[in-house]
This record gives sequence, C-alpha cells and structure tokens, in this order.
Amino acid sequence: MNSLPCKGCKGLCCGPVSITAKELVKIKKKVKAMPSRLRTNLEKQTRYHGTCIFYDVENDKCGIYSARPEVCKRFGYHKNLACFRNPTLAVSDNYIQKEKIGVLSIDYTWKDF
Repeated sequence: MNSLPCKGCKGLCCGPVSITAKELVKIKKKVKAMPSRLRTNLEKQTRYHGTCIFYDVENDKCGIYSARPEVCKRFGYHKNLACFRNPTLAVSDNYIQKEKIGVLSIDYTWKDF
C-alpha cells in the first residue's frame, strides 16, 4: 500500500475526527499513560479551528498515533476520505463509520481527558 504524503499539511486533514465509544476508551487510556510534560505540551499547542486536539503541530504528526480512531487509519484510502495531496490513493468505496458518539475538538476536548 502506498503511503500518504502527510508531512507539511499542518493538520488540515485531521478533522473533524468522529469517534466511537470503544475508541474513546482507548484514547483515554493512551492520554492517561502520557508523560505529563508531553500531554501539557500537546494540549497547549495552537491548531487550526476544527483540527483534532491530538494533532501535534510542533512535530507534524498524530499525538496519539497508536490509539488513533479508525477514520484516521482509513483516511486517504477511501473515496470520501481522499487526501488532497494524493487523491489517487483513494480507491476504496466510501467509508461509513458506525456507532459514532461524537467528534474530537467539538464534543470531546482536553477537559474530557
């Protein structure tokens, strides 16, 4: 599978990020296990409006990569989740998320973690 050209996008593709209840539990566990210095640094970063609260602006990457939601894992490879820098990778049918409980940065903010 080809990889996405994620460096340099400043998190423009990282939102809105909808999550399931199971993903919320996994993310909470990941955030709780973060060293406090790393968490504080990530929490205080300024992002574009609507960008996921876990997008690490300073390092240009996902701050919870191992616990990232399924929609993030599928981004770039489904027609409705095409990457604007390499849309040819989006060859799979539209991705439909089931059991969505909310959106990171809107329904779930740092106060929830």
